[in-house]
Amino acid sequence: MAVWQWFRCFSGPRLQRIHRSPDQTRPDGRSSRRGFNYQPKGLEKHTDSILGWASTVWSLSYYSSPLLLCYLYRKGYICSSKLVPVSQYLGTILICLLGVACLRGWGRWKNPEYLQFISILEENKRNHSPENKRKLRCFTFDFPHWPQDFSWREVSSPKLTKAGVSLLKPEPKLRGTADSILYSVRTLPCHIIGYLVAHTFGRRMLYPGSVGLLQKAMKPMLMQGQAKLIEEYDGQRNKLVACDGNEIDTMFVDRRTDGGHNGKTLVICCEGNAGFYEVGCMNTPLDAGYSVLGWNHPGFGDSTGVPFPQNEANAMDVVIQFAVHKLGFQLNDIIIYAWSIGGFTATWAVMSYPEIQSLVLDASFDDLLPLALKVMPESWRPLVQYTVRRYVNLNNAEQLLKYQGPVLLIRRSRDEIITTGGPEDIMSNRGNDLLLKLLQSRYPKIMTDEGIRVVKQWLGASNQLEEASVYSGYEVDDGWCVSVLQSYQTDRDVLFPWTVGEDMTQEGRRQLALFLARKYMRNFESTHCTPLPASEFHSPWKL
Repeated sequence: MAVWQWFRCFSGPRLQRIHRSPDQTRPDGRSSRRGFNYQPKGLEKHTDSILGWASTVWSLSYYSSPLLLCYLYRKGYICSSKLVPVSQYLGTILICLLGVACLRGWGRWKNPEYLQFISILEENKRNHSPENKRKLRCFTFDFPHWPQDFSWREVSSPKLTKAGVSLLKPEPKLRGTADSILYSVRTLPCHIIGYLVAHTFGRRMLYPGSVGLLQKAMKPMLMQGQAKLIEEYDGQRNKLVACDGNEIDTMFVDRRTDGGHNGKTLVICCEGNAGFYEVGCMNTPLDAGYSVLGWNHPGFGDSTGVPFPQNEANAMDVVIQFAVHKLGFQLNDIIIYAWSIGGFTATWAVMSYPEIQSLVLDASFDDLLPLALKVMPESWRPLVQYTVRRYVNLNNAEQLLKYQGPVLLIRRSRDEIITTGGPEDIMSNRGNDLLLKLLQSRYPKIMTDEGIRVVKQWLGASNQLEEASVYSGYEVDDGWCVSVLQSYQTDRDVLFPWTVGEDMTQEGRRQLALFLARKYMRNFESTHCTPLPASEFHSPWKL
């Protein structure tokens, strides 16, 4: 029995934090789960530190391996006569680390807090009862050992293909058979280089949050943010398994029993390229009183995999399925809220699930390609175009135009990330292009050349006073605009695109163009990474 207990401690996960039972309540009636970080004792503490340093050294060696191998080759160390001693040396290190791990297991075995935790974990594996799961939620530990809460296999989805959920693909250029073969041969080097770029530094540049060293540096902050969600908001952590096998780490805060109107609506948050639900945009709808479901991109935090578009969409799909089939929300009770690069999964979600109530995109863009071309050398242009379209085709606008529901775009007036000309050049903000494409798709008769011109003039305003001046300069009558649109909607009750404005004067079309632009987009005076205040988070306009 003692040997078995030691083995469970040896092979068990690293315990990070202990939360109090949710049965304890505060004066306001909500649960009080203020906890504390697990403190390993002497032997466990020192052995854990040694294994942690070994893990860091391994990560550094992994990322620097190309340079390290080149150095060893130049020094003549990569040869059969010298590889044998090196392998023996590495074997000795591994045996020593195994011994250290055994001693850590002994230290855990002598710690009653860890023994209590490992007993609850083992009991939960044998019996997945709600009571056992409630006890397990009092601990934060290594996510690979967290039991599965929901899998894509639990529901049947017609959106699944062999590769996962369906994505919009770039239209192929039509060629004859001979031309296609010749073209494939000529572009083969570009294909190989593009693949290597996308799967090495390209993916890490696009999603820096997936880099292990950055995550190690942010670990204390992420743990603190997660503890706040669990202990102050009674958040529930869940593991979802997507159709590609990736395990997605999520956090759900339920406000339906709080009595507020917003709590009946679920906001699903899609984070940016270095954002995590622990410290990301999830806090904005939380402060506004909504029920909120946050999740980490594949490869971010404790989610597994890598954040390529197919994996991203697969993860988004299982998150929505979980919200509907496990949490009990209807699609028309769900708002998708995304910040920055999270706009890709958000627009995929509303394209694939058109019944979703509405979409809010904060500091997002229409297409990745112009932004990628901005940061890469001009001589790389053909390679960048191929690599983006083939491997990281974040075509937000194309997906958004498939959605019929309410949309709100939030533009940062001093955005330094999604501009192609600099933060001072507000007209180079790709959020402008997203708005124009959306309006042109939905209201083509209003967004003629004159309509586009006045909307661009409004978009060029550098502050709220200039914006209001442009709006009042064209004497926009909000009441008249609403009545025109409502009349069109009542008479026809059709889906977008609408033909409203085709028999209207130029002045009328200008008014409608500005009215719609202001309804679909709100300006927020800030830079790209400033957290959005709850006061700026609104449900999109609906006619």
